[in-house]
Amino acid sequence: MQQDRDYISDIPPRRPTLFMDLNQVTLDSADVPRAAAFYQRLGLTVIVDSAPRYVRLVCPNGSTTLSIQHHDGPIGTSGITLYFECERLDERVAELRAAGLVFTSEPKDQTWLWREAALLDPDGRRLILYHAGKNRLDPPWRVP
Repeated sequence: MQQDRDYISDIPPRRPTLFMDLNQVTLDSADVPRAAAFYQRLGLTVIVDSAPRYVRLVCPNGSTTLSIQHHDGPIGTSGITLYFECERLDERVAELRAAGLVFTSEPKDQTWLWREAALLDPDGRRLILYHAGKNRLDPPWRVP
């Protein structure tokens, strides 16, 4: 037995693999059904429906979810911007506009190499639909 313990102590400790992924963002809303309908129009799918108090939606690609929970009182929107990546941004903006959504800015190439269009959700939060391609995670100025 001592020999086994010595052998085990000679093995350098393994660093655990850190797995971390963004699961969900939860937003307060004065009107959960109205907000859920808006995000469904963007393309998210409801996976939990406890309206009018709570709804959880999943993005069409990947596994990131967005929760909307009822909140009495003012909804804070300062400093909050949600970004949704779209492969064919201009087409998607045209589809959403045809479905009645109003954009506050048209698709535009930005200096940070993303193409973006902006709109507001029903509670006044700023949303950016964008396409970044390889520049999303690997911009030319990425820290090594």
